[in-house]
Amino acid sequence: MNPSRPNYQDMPSPIGRLRLIADGDALMGIWFEQGRDARKGDATLVERNSPVLDRTRAQLEEYFRGERREFDLPLAPRGTEFQRRVWQQLRDIEYGTTTTYGALAQELGNPGASRAVGLANGCNPIPIVIPCHRVIGANGALTGFGGGLPIKSALLELERADRQPRLL
Repeated sequence: MNPSRPNYQDMPSPIGRLRLIADGDALMGIWFEQGRDARKGDATLVERNSPVLDRTRAQLEEYFRGERREFDLPLAPRGTEFQRRVWQQLRDIEYGTTTTYGALAQELGNPGASRAVGLANGCNPIPIVIPCHRVIGANGALTGFGGGLPIKSALLELERADRQPRLL
């Protein structure tokens, strides 16, 4: 077995099976079982547990139960410098809130780059943890999401429900 190959672990979730992928001690990907970016297999991956995958699974389970609002994981997303800047900006979007591609472009200092921000957002290899689901169209409409719009909607509803006052 070649230890330099990325490893993975599959986990069930309320939005379908997720494939968690790590390279060494860092999370590098989350794949959806369904949707536009669904991936079924990759011969370069090795199925095995690792501390970072175990931590990712535990934190995702807490998130889906409404017990976690932020992730504390070592991340290693692969992309261009611009994509990594966008993904870093996505991590600053607060739980239960949304923003637009144009607002992200403005925050990055390039107000005319909303289309480029959208493309980078669509290439996010670590959805949920890097919360690309929190980005919506300028008109408030849900726009593309690798796991499909029903999953994007479900994630936003989960976060909105958690922010509602709880009645005794």
